[in-house]
Amino acid sequence: MKAAVVEALHHPLRVDTVDDPTPAADEVIIQVKRCGICGSDLHMLEEEAFGICPGDILGHEFAGEVMAVGTGAQTLKTGDLVSVSPLKSCGQCDACRAGETAWCAEMQLQGGGYGEFAAVAERQCVALPNDVSMADGAIVEPLAVALHGVNQSGIRAGDRVLILGAGPIGLATAFWARRRGAAQVVIQDIQIHQQARALEMGATHFIGPTDTPVDTARQMLGGFADVVFECVGLPGLITQASECVKTKGKVVILGLCTKPDTLIPFDILSREICLQTSAFFTQQEYCASLDALAAGAAEPRHLITDTIALDAVPVVFEALKKRTHQCKVLIAHDK
Repeated sequence: MKAAVVEALHHPLRVDTVDDPTPAADEVIIQVKRCGICGSDLHMLEEEAFGICPGDILGHEFAGEVMAVGTGAQTLKTGDLVSVSPLKSCGQCDACRAGETAWCAEMQLQGGGYGEFAAVAERQCVALPNDVSMADGAIVEPLAVALHGVNQSGIRAGDRVLILGAGPIGLATAFWARRRGAAQVVIQDIQIHQQARALEMGATHFIGPTDTPVDTARQMLGGFADVVFECVGLPGLITQASECVKTKGKVVILGLCTKPDTLIPFDILSREICLQTSAFFTQQEYCASLDALAAGAAEPRHLITDTIALDAVPVVFEALKKRTHQCKVLIAHDK
């Protein structure tokens, strides 16, 4: 099969021919139809901490068709259309049985979506309803990440919400926050090009570049936020978020930051601000995200700004390392 393969850290991906995967007993082979390029994929090629090796195939936001089943597969058959939850796990522990596969001791992030075929555990697959497209199936994962963050936040109807960052996760967070009844959802970003998309996704206001981000956010909100979501992952933004949230409010950290950061604990302690981290999602949240699409939610589809062929992946991937006007780019293996 063809796949966009890791050459080395800090090097562009290359499109190559590699061996087709074969299923283990509990696995199925997916012919990948759509796969999203995630911001964490971009991080993985720049940071040693992720353990990416030459020959690896990235891509954890994908959907496709079942082409082969392992001898132990019990529910899926060839021809089934599925979205793949990318959290590989043991399937047996208490966390797995509760649908909290992200906290299984054996959890690994499932890659493979940058290839034409991928082997995945049958239990990771969620059947696509008839009226849900392959593109929908590929954006379930970022929707579920955002939904988990919103669930962690404890948002209540009428709350004032500030979201730092207008990337796919920040925009998806706005979608869920509005569905939970937030009265104000303000998205703040240092670039303006996502403003229209932010409003389409549910934001009530958008703040672009400003020399006074904290004061501007407070003015837009009419005071302090009840909840602030940090969806960028850059040093300094946790402090900025804490300066925008009310006493006894909550800052939810969704941004993936691998660099050292500093903050003054007293500033947070003295106002009893809760710092809540949020990673991955539960199986229930993954299914709820798919259900929202199946029920006709149109807003998440605004995330998708381009669909490219596999051969274009190396060039587009490098371009996305620099901030572009793209939001969510999908790979179409049948394009």
